[in-house]
Amino acid sequence: MANTKVKKEKKDTKHEELENQLRRTLADYQNLERRVSEERQLLGKLSTALFIEKMLPVLDNVENAQKHLNDPGLELVLKQFKEVLATEGVEEIKAEGQEFDPNLHEAIEAESGEIDNKVTKVVAKGYKIEDKVIRPSRVVVSKKNETNNKQNEGEQINV
Repeated sequence: MANTKVKKEKKDTKHEELENQLRRTLADYQNLERRVSEERQLLGKLSTALFIEKMLPVLDNVENAQKHLNDPGLELVLKQFKEVLATEGVEEIKAEGQEFDPNLHEAIEAESGEIDNKVTKVVAKGYKIEDKVIRPSRVVVSKKNETNNKQNEGEQINV
């Protein structure tokens, strides 16, 4: 009888070990499924971003053509193009009149102005998806003229 009791305890212990292994295996499998799903989503977003980045020069060219032609048909195409980009989460980066932000803007030129680090002109529009910049806005940034400031400071001292 003692022998059967020992055998039963061994079976119970073995059964518990197998159940624990099964639980761990199921948890590992669920984690794997979750990671694979996240990676698929990330890959999809990356593919979309890369494709959109390639299409932005086309958008620039269509916008430039529309400025010169002012064609109603071309305006419709431009509107549809922008709607498709919007459905993919693409937003234009607002730049003109904004404070220069190196995360969103690429300064290609500086000009003298009243206020330091203000975007005065947008040379090429920038775009982002959610918080990821696809292409920064290429901008002209104002810089205070240092010689005028020094002259003004000198005049104030003499007064």
